[in-house]
Amino acid sequence: MRLRMLLFCAAVSAVAIGKPITVPVVYYRLPNGLKVVISESHAAPTVTVAVYYGVGFRVEPKGRTGFAHLFEHMMFQGSANVKKMEHAKIVESNGGNLNGSTRLDFTNYYETLPSDRVETALWLESDRMRSLDVSEENLKNQKNVVSEEVRVNVLNQPYALFEWLDIWQNANQNWFNAHNFYGDLRDIEAAKLDEVRQFFKTYYAPNNAALAIAGDVNPDAVRAMVEKYFGDIPLQSVPERPDVSEPQQTKEIRLKQTDKLASVPALALGYHLPDQNSADYAPMVLLDLILQGDESSRFYQRLVKEKAISIDWSGGINFELGNEFDYDGPMLLVSRTTYKPGHSGDEILKEVDAIVLQVQQQGVTKKELTDAKVRFRSNFYDQLESTMGKAHLLATFALFHDDPAQINKVLDTIDAVTLDQLQSVARKYLVPENRTAIDRVPEKKEAK
Repeated sequence: MRLRMLLFCAAVSAVAIGKPITVPVVYYRLPNGLKVVISESHAAPTVTVAVYYGVGFRVEPKGRTGFAHLFEHMMFQGSANVKKMEHAKIVESNGGNLNGSTRLDFTNYYETLPSDRVETALWLESDRMRSLDVSEENLKNQKNVVSEEVRVNVLNQPYALFEWLDIWQNANQNWFNAHNFYGDLRDIEAAKLDEVRQFFKTYYAPNNAALAIAGDVNPDAVRAMVEKYFGDIPLQSVPERPDVSEPQQTKEIRLKQTDKLASVPALALGYHLPDQNSADYAPMVLLDLILQGDESSRFYQRLVKEKAISIDWSGGINFELGNEFDYDGPMLLVSRTTYKPGHSGDEILKEVDAIVLQVQQQGVTKKELTDAKVRFRSNFYDQLESTMGKAHLLATFALFHDDPAQINKVLDTIDAVTLDQLQSVARKYLVPENRTAIDRVPEKKEAK
C-alpha cells in the first residue's frame, strides 16, 4: 500500500509541475517478423506479457462478421503443450491474471504475473501462436459461446450498443468500417473449420504481431527468452491490409430507431475525425475533453445541469472501443446521452450546435485549455502506472506505426496545442454535414 501511495504521489507531482516521464524502450524484430518491445521498470515486482495481432473488427473477412471476436475465444481452447483452459490455470496458480480482447484493428492476449514468472508467460503465448488446437469440437463450443454473448450483450439489452454498432454502420460507407463488429449470428454460426484454420494461419503469424514485455525485468535476459520461445515460429504470407479509408461525409445523417426494451429515449451522435498523423488530431483530443471529458465539460453542464434535458452524458474518441491511440484507420468522435421523456433528439442537437457555435466563434478559454492538458496528462500517466497499460500503448505503437518510442512523444504533441488550433478544428470538423445522429426511442406499447 505504501509503495502504491508513493507511486501515486509521484504521478500527481509530475502532472502538477509538468515534469516528463520517460518510458524505457528496447525495440527490435525477430527474423520471422515478430515485433518485440521491452520496457524495464522496477517500481513493483510484476511484469505484463502481451501479444497483439494485427486483426480486429475492422479487418475481418466479408461474409464472416464476428470472426475476429470468435477467434479471440478460440485462442483459449488449448495448444500443443497446454490443454483446454489450462493456460488460465497455470497463470492463476502462479499468482497472475490474464485476459484477451478484440478491438477495431487488433486482438490481444496478456498475462500479468510476478516478474520471476516472465518465462512462463512467454512459453504460454508462444505455444498458442505456434500450435493452437483448432478442432471441430472447440469451434462448435465457441460458436455457441459467442452467439450467446451477442444475445446477452446486444440483442437482449436496451439500446443494443447503438452508440457504436449502429453509429459506425450508418456514419461510414466503406464496409470495413460499416459492418456489424460484434458479428451477425448467421455469419458466426456458419463458420467452417477450414475457414477458422486458415484464419489462424493467415493472421496469427509472428509477422502480423507485436510482443510487449513491461515491468520488473532485465531486457537482455528477456531477449534471450523471446528468441528461445518465438524465434523458430515460421512466418506466414499475411495478406495486404484492405483499404479502410473513408470518403468524406458531405451531408448530415439523422435516423430514428425504436427500441422495445428501452424505457427512456437516448441519442448518439458521431463526427468524423482527422487522421492521427494530422496536425488537427491533438487539438481534437483536447477539444473532446473540454466538450465532454467529465461533469465539468460544456455538454454536461448545458444539457444535464442547466437545461436538465439529458439524464447523463458520455462520449469520446474510440468510444467504448479503446483510447485515442490504439487504432489504425478512420475514427469517430462519439457522444451518447439518455434523455428525459417529453424532449427530443432534435432538441438536444440544437443545444449541441449552440455550444459548438460558441467555440467556433469565440474559442475556448485559456483555463479550459490548461485544464484539458492537465486532465489528459493525468489520464496518460494513470495508464503508464500499470504494467498492462504501458504494455498496451507500447504494443499498439509498435504494431501500427513500427515505433513504440512514440509513447514518449505524446505529451509534447498535446502540450503544443494552442487556443487558435482548438477554434480551427471546431470550425472544420464539428459541423452538421460531418455528423451522424441516431435518436433511439422506446417502442410504443399497444393498448390492451
